[in-house]
Amino acid sequence: MTSPSDNSPGRRSWIGRPLRRREDAALVSGRGRYVGDVPLENCLRVAFLRSPAAAGRIGACETEAAREMPGVAAVHTGVDVAHLGALPVNRLLAHTAERPWPVLAHEMVGAVGQPVAAVLADDAQRAQDAAEAVWLDLEDPETLPAHADGRPEFGEGSPDMAESWSQGDVAAAFAAADHVVTAELEHPRLAPASLEPRTIAVDYRPDRDAVTVWLSTQAPHRARTDLAAILDIDAERIAVVAPDVGGAFGMKASLYPEDVYCVWAALAMRRAVRWSASRNEEFLAAAHGRGIRSRGRLAVAADGRFLGLEAEAVAPLGHWLPYSAAVPARNTMRILPGPYAVEAYSLSTSAIVTPTAPVSIYRGAGRPEAAALMEALVDEAAAATGLDPVEIRRRNLLTPDRLPTQRTTGATIDSGDLPKLLDLAGDAADLPEMLARRDRERQAGRIAGVGLAFYMEPSGAGWESATVTWNPDGTVTAATGSSTQGHGRVTAYAQILADLFDTDPDNVTVLVGDTRTCPPGIGALASRSTPIGGSALVAAAREVLAQTSAISRGAPVDEAVTATLRYEVPGEAWGSGCTIAAVAIDPETGVVTLERLVAADDAGLLINPMLAEGQIVGGIAQGIGEALSEAIRYDADGQLLTGSLMDYALPRAASMPEIVLAGQSTPTTVNELGAKGLGEAGTIGAPAAILSAVRDALRPFGAKTPDMPLTSEKIWRALSAAEPGDRNE
Repeated sequence: MTSPSDNSPGRRSWIGRPLRRREDAALVSGRGRYVGDVPLENCLRVAFLRSPAAAGRIGACETEAAREMPGVAAVHTGVDVAHLGALPVNRLLAHTAERPWPVLAHEMVGAVGQPVAAVLADDAQRAQDAAEAVWLDLEDPETLPAHADGRPEFGEGSPDMAESWSQGDVAAAFAAADHVVTAELEHPRLAPASLEPRTIAVDYRPDRDAVTVWLSTQAPHRARTDLAAILDIDAERIAVVAPDVGGAFGMKASLYPEDVYCVWAALAMRRAVRWSASRNEEFLAAAHGRGIRSRGRLAVAADGRFLGLEAEAVAPLGHWLPYSAAVPARNTMRILPGPYAVEAYSLSTSAIVTPTAPVSIYRGAGRPEAAALMEALVDEAAAATGLDPVEIRRRNLLTPDRLPTQRTTGATIDSGDLPKLLDLAGDAADLPEMLARRDRERQAGRIAGVGLAFYMEPSGAGWESATVTWNPDGTVTAATGSSTQGHGRVTAYAQILADLFDTDPDNVTVLVGDTRTCPPGIGALASRSTPIGGSALVAAAREVLAQTSAISRGAPVDEAVTATLRYEVPGEAWGSGCTIAAVAIDPETGVVTLERLVAADDAGLLINPMLAEGQIVGGIAQGIGEALSEAIRYDADGQLLTGSLMDYALPRAASMPEIVLAGQSTPTTVNELGAKGLGEAGTIGAPAAILSAVRDALRPFGAKTPDMPLTSEKIWRALSAAEPGDRNE
């Protein structure tokens, strides 16, 4: 038997190897286990009657006909669950108003798609038929609150959330400027559209009057805690298990009213309960992302130096607040000025309740919004000064000698080499040839553009916990409070531990996603699982190694050695990247073709380059969707216009360009691994770079770049509206 040691002769290194995901064999052969695969005995199926209007008072909700239908066990309305508690909201912004959180609408409805009544039946179709038999009478449904289309305005008098930050003498910076440039953007509201919709299976345990909740979630421990508080029961009566999760992207980070109802119903009926959302229900009632409007002013010196920044954002919230409702609005402003050295700034953000589905974290959560606004201002600064877009960025990037740097937003950027990233991206793209090709296309009468964007990505703060056991047979067992949603987390964690214990990853078992076997944790969100969850495993493993130091001197091991700890990072790790995009535009139709995209990223220590590549490319695909095709739309009456995949344009394989990836590693100092977040990188850099490229393509025509998605109609109208005298030949 060999002993674990940090300095064993002939030591192998597993960190940094592109190992295949150990999770894939089961998934690709149909042996995965999703919530829908969990068998339940004597199970009731749930269907919800949803509000057909965005607002109104419930005059009547008649359930008698539904109750009498075959197979129906119960029908519940808002009055039955009005006593339940509210979902906690992470109060990250200084001014956060309290909001009601009805499990089923009680007295009032707040949005189209809100659950009003729930039917429990012995068959899913019977439950749906009975839900349609419930008669709902809404009084004054035509009396809509403000922002029924889900688009709040700047300067609202009393926002539901708000905060501001400032640094330096902003007025003096603008007074000294040779140029002041402006930009205003609106990001489309997006549907996360995970392959697996929201799904829950509640197994009732009559011997303990308890439940095991199988939930497609990113945060099983938080779900358990919140369920116990909302239902006002002992948490020991609830176990939450997240088995294989078919995508989440932030949308499954919070509990939903439907989840709470199903657990309450299982306890009330003393039977198992199951519900799975239809795709239409996901569009109607699952949390959306983005939808933020932002604008800014940048003070620029004649030599291109950035002197000062003013920016503000306004975000839609929806009619109820998920746990992380404040995150997008907060991140959009607190990340600014991003990778640039701007000494004076004034930033403000606000968020406003809208009579729509909730808006919460979606892959990136404020990071794409921050990058897109800042890069728009930088492009305008380049045009105003006549400087090359690459050169003006180079003159203003934070350089390694200026790190770490602290900002009044709370950001502390400890490491990175942004100028080197710029060179890396330019070399990978062969930027001189890319620009020469653009110029040749223009000379031939075609419309082409090249765009550039930087981003910075905070990787979350706080804590995670871990248990690591070194077994007498030389194997290692670990349990983590973090979770997984399809990103190969178990493989990466096994590589980390194999390195520390000088063993093969196949000798490492990693338990995730089950509150019965795993220590408490926050979960998989905010690009935090590797930097924080992985660091918790490192810290626990080192404690085991410290306990077994005698083994390295040849002492026998007769029993397992275990360490369990809670690990808290002292600060956020900030990843960064540079993205370059090339586009061509058909002048007759306005169709934008993304021809090439190059991404250079710095995520600190990479555990598995293959997994990293998958994360980046997947994020780029979602970023392309936001930039070119995706948008949730409500009409003036609050009716959802994009309620299916026939109306909501997800990117397809043909939407993907040639993608070139490059990277560097400047480890962070704020966690045990030196790792930074990477999971959201593609969604941040790609939209900003595509916007920059389209901006570059339209600038010679004097055409204004429309808001995303950059559909053919928008581009055609922008070109058609440009006056001949606006051309910048």
